[in-house]
Amino acid sequence: MSKQKVRIALSAIGIVVVVALVVGGWLFQRQGGLATIFASAVPSEPEPNLQDPALIARGKYLALAGDCVACHTEGSGQKYAGGLEFATPFGTMYSTNITPDPKEGIGSWNANDFWRVIHYGVSPKHGFLYPAYPFTNFNNLSRQDSDAIFAYLKSLPPSNRPNTENKMPFPFSFRPILLGWRLLFFKAGAPYQEDASQSAAWNRGKYLVDGLGHCNMCHSGRGPFASLPASMDLSGGEVVGQGWYGPALNKEGLADWNVEDISKLLRDGVSPKGAAYGPMADAVFHSLQFLTPEDASAIGTYLKAVPTREAPEPTQFAVTEDQAKALYSEGSELYASHCAQCHQPQGQGYATDYPPLAGNGSVTAEGDMNVVRVILVGGVAPVTGGNARPFGMPPFGQRLTDRQVAALATFVRGAWGNKASAVSPEEVQKLRGIPL
Repeated sequence: MSKQKVRIALSAIGIVVVVALVVGGWLFQRQGGLATIFASAVPSEPEPNLQDPALIARGKYLALAGDCVACHTEGSGQKYAGGLEFATPFGTMYSTNITPDPKEGIGSWNANDFWRVIHYGVSPKHGFLYPAYPFTNFNNLSRQDSDAIFAYLKSLPPSNRPNTENKMPFPFSFRPILLGWRLLFFKAGAPYQEDASQSAAWNRGKYLVDGLGHCNMCHSGRGPFASLPASMDLSGGEVVGQGWYGPALNKEGLADWNVEDISKLLRDGVSPKGAAYGPMADAVFHSLQFLTPEDASAIGTYLKAVPTREAPEPTQFAVTEDQAKALYSEGSELYASHCAQCHQPQGQGYATDYPPLAGNGSVTAEGDMNVVRVILVGGVAPVTGGNARPFGMPPFGQRLTDRQVAALATFVRGAWGNKASAVSPEEVQKLRGIPL
């Protein structure tokens, strides 16, 4: 058989497989799909006392730790009423209303319904959920924590804000096709089981990082069709659709940080090693600042033990060695005139007011997005209990050209012992066009 015939045959087989998955998924979901299977295969538990003040208080803490409000709130709208827009490679998605409104929200659900959403990613209202919702992480949660979060959500004021329809082209708009994704990339396991060989702090930290915190959604690269690393890899990765890069959170990425530094950044938004900007600032403001000192320390304990893995190659414009040298030289002059007064001549920063640039993992990350974006649009650390009046960095995007921004970023990523790659003007132009 000729190579051309082999290719045609393989293509035909591929088409048949895709059609079978789509039709099978449609039939599967039409018959109740995974929701029906789990309803019969997983014993329903008695409804908890949803009016129990202690359960509600615990649920509020857990919902804050999971940063639920940030995704399920649109702008200045009512909290948890949904409508926040998410740009993805597969179309635009909108978060859903999770207030206790019986029509638009989760008012008609019971605790078992909520558990199936948390643990299996199957909604009584929508069927299969897109993995933009981190059920792959929440799968780790205990049933007790799921019930507590549900009790808290049910205690909120209801909102009748209608859910916004996703704007996704076919076939991504056809939810049954998600069955194929789930078969390939998702396995609903048991809730997190503690590792007896590790400390209580390590186990608590892993539970929060891999579960509620869903840290790998921003700090890991994604595989085919938006699949996430099965090992909850934290080696760094691009935050999809936002133009930011989640630095590595492992032994190598946090080598110069101690547990106290990590805990301080999580709760205050600033630390002697760096400050939270961009999506991380939002996470600190809405979520992480409310962690107890014990939980913040547990996260630090776990992250300091995460094995180092090779980070995925970011998609960036290449820079030749001669171009890099020229950009570095230009950047040195720009740094002296625009940056040294605050960040100090040797990039050492000043206390927690102006973060250090020398040895800063966000500056030297595999992806050059963060340093470019901060130069372009500026940044302010989040307002927290430990940093009530944060210092801000003004934007330079309007006064510096693409080449000047690239030169400044190249210098900062290569000076004072930093050994990160140079930045091209084309990369700056691309990032300049991404809205905040």
